[in-house]
Amino acid sequence: MMVDPRRNGKDEGEPKPGDEADMSTRLERLGSRLGEIASGREQSAKAERRKASDASGLGQAFRLSAEFIAGVIAGGFLGWMLDSFVGSSPWGFIIGLLLGFGSGMLNMLRASGELNRKATSDKPPVPARRPEDDARE
Repeated sequence: MMVDPRRNGKDEGEPKPGDEADMSTRLERLGSRLGEIASGREQSAKAERRKASDASGLGQAFRLSAEFIAGVIAGGFLGWMLDSFVGSSPWGFIIGLLLGFGSGMLNMLRASGELNRKATSDKPPVPARRPEDDARE
């Protein structure tokens, strides 16, 4: 049997009362530090998600405004061109602006996906095919 030189003949298997108190304070400090780190990570993750969604929203706003403005400008230009060739000033320009407004709104709704959502919500749901249906055919 070998003797462990670190033991000094004392039974170190039993914790001392001071060791338990010291251990519990260390555990409490560790728990509080881990809580601070976890809350910091959650806050930084929320900030990153918010930043990404803000950039995404800003990009979509620019796209929608460009769709609308392009429609109005194109309609006004075509109406002005019609006026210059036919000589019906200002009626071609006015009608072109109104048609451009309508096409700009339509393009904006298409780009935002509102028309696709409405079209799919109006259709009745397609029943799922079952293997038994295939066997009958």
